[in-house]
Amino acid sequence: LALGITWILDGLEVTLAGALSGALKDSPALQFTNFDVGFSNSAYLAGAVLGALGFGWLKDRIGRKKLFFITLALYLTATAATALSWGVASYALFRFLTGAGIGGEYAAINSTIQELIPARVRGWRDLVINGSFWIGAAMGALGSLVLLDPAVIDPERGWRLAFLIVASLALVIFFMRLWIPESPRWLMTHGRAEEARRVIEGIEARFDALAPAHDLPRVRLRTRRVTPLREVAQTLFQRHRQRTLVGLSLMVAQAFFYNAIFFTYALILTDFYGVPSGRVGWYILPFAAGNFLGPVLIGRLFDTKGRRVMIAFTYIVSGVLLAVTGYLFARDLIDAETQTICWMIIFFFASSAASSAYLTVSEIFPLEIRALAIAFFYAVGTGIGGIVAPWLFGVLIDTGSRVSVFGGYLLVAALMIAGG
Repeated sequence: LALGITWILDGLEVTLAGALSGALKDSPALQFTNFDVGFSNSAYLAGAVLGALGFGWLKDRIGRKKLFFITLALYLTATAATALSWGVASYALFRFLTGAGIGGEYAAINSTIQELIPARVRGWRDLVINGSFWIGAAMGALGSLVLLDPAVIDPERGWRLAFLIVASLALVIFFMRLWIPESPRWLMTHGRAEEARRVIEGIEARFDALAPAHDLPRVRLRTRRVTPLREVAQTLFQRHRQRTLVGLSLMVAQAFFYNAIFFTYALILTDFYGVPSGRVGWYILPFAAGNFLGPVLIGRLFDTKGRRVMIAFTYIVSGVLLAVTGYLFARDLIDAETQTICWMIIFFFASSAASSAYLTVSEIFPLEIRALAIAFFYAVGTGIGGIVAPWLFGVLIDTGSRVSVFGGYLLVAALMIAGG
C-alpha cells in the first residue's frame, strides 16, 4: 500500500495536468497554446529524466528509504508551487521540479519491489503496483469534473486548487512511508548485516509459520559502500550489452506510446471531437479503468506463462490495435465515445506491457547497481519517447489534420511492435 499509493498520487496529478490543458488555454493569466501545453508536459518529463538519474545514483549509495522521503518532499513542494504559476515559464519550471521528484520515485519503488517481494509472485504484484497509477488517474478525472465546472468553481481557481489538493495528499503519504523498511539486501551488500537481520526478523514475525532456512544454499557476498560508475558502465554496455538493448527497446517503446497518447488525449477530444474541457474527465474514466484492469486480470500470466511470452504478446497486440484505431480516426469513422472504447481496449494490454518493462529491467541487473540501472533505462526511455512524444503530437494536433495525427500513431505502433 505504501508503495502503490505513490503511483495513485502520480496518476492523480498527471491526469489532472492533462485534463486541465483546456483550462490552461482558457486561463486569462496563462493563455496557453497547444505548443505551451506540450512544452510544459515535456518539461515535466525532462525533470523526471534528470531526477531519475540523480536520485537513482544516490539510492545505490545511501539506501532506498532515505530517498523515499527526499523525492516525495521535492514532489510535494513543487506541486504546491505549480498552483501559484503566473506564466508559461514558471509553470514549466515547477512541472520540471515535480517531474524530478517523480523520476526519483520510479527507481526507488521498482528496486524496492524486487528486494522485498518473492520472485514467484513478483510479476503480478509489480504490474498491479505500477498499474495503481490508474486508480489515481480515475480520481483525477473525477476531480476535474468538479474543479473545472463553472457552476461549482471558477475554472481559473479550480486548476490551481487541483494542484494544492494533490500536494496535501502527498503530505499524508509522507507519513505512510515510515512503514516501509530499508531493503535488507541493500543493507547486506553495504556491510550492515546486523541491520539487515533485524529487518528480516521484523518481517518474519508477521507470519505464523515459515519453512526452516538452515538447509538453504548459501552465497558469499563482497560488501562495499560504493560501486564506481565505471563499473556500472562496463556492466551495462559490455558484460550485459544484450540485456541493455532489450531494456532500452522496451522502455523507449512504452514511453513513446504512453506519453504520445495520454498527454495529448484531452487535446484530441477538445480539438477533433468538440468535447468541452470541463467534460474531458468523463472520457478519461473508462480509459483509466482499462489501464488498471489489464495488470489485475492478466498480470498473473507473467508469473505462470513467463515474462518473455507475455511481454511480446502485450507489446505487439497494443501496437496492432493502435494502428487500427488510428486508421478509423483518420477516416473519421468513430466518434468521441467509440474512440474512448478503443483506447480502453488498447490500454488494457498496453498497461501490462509498460509495467513489464520496469519489471524486466529491475530483474536482469545486479543488486549493487539496480536503482541506477532502473533510473538509466527510465531516463533514456522517457528522454527519447516521453519528451519528444508530447511535443510531436502537440504539433501534429495543431495542424488540424487527422491524417497527420494518424501518421504519428503509426510511428508509435511500429515502435511497440518492434519492442515486442
